[in-house]
Amino acid sequence: MKAAVTTENQEVFQHFGKCQTFTLAVIENGQIQSKGLLDAQGNGHSALVGLLQAQGVDTLVCGGIGQGAVDALSAAGIQVIRGCQGRVSMILELLAQGLLKDNPSQVCDHHDHDGQEHTC
Repeated sequence: MKAAVTTENQEVFQHFGKCQTFTLAVIENGQIQSKGLLDAQGNGHSALVGLLQAQGVDTLVCGGIGQGAVDALSAAGIQVIRGCQGRVSMILELLAQGLLKDNPSQVCDHHDHDGQEHTC
């Protein structure tokens, strides 16, 4: 498995579409084999899907995410595990152990078209 975790200050970043950094990890046989950072280069929702797909990511772990992004990621063959929070290192360990589950209630149904921040 190649996983990407939305990351800011070593914590799970809570808004996929505004994510500037992903932690990429290769997980095999319940173990984290390698880990590194990927700069999103200021991309938005749709560009992030292509960026992750180009990196060979098959699992995205994030906080909040819009349904359109979930659909685009799914169409690209990337499983989404949303509703996560906390230290990225802890989240990756849970993922490696098969203990991380998707929380569909963490889908954003609104956007900040006027520059206003929101939480998911």
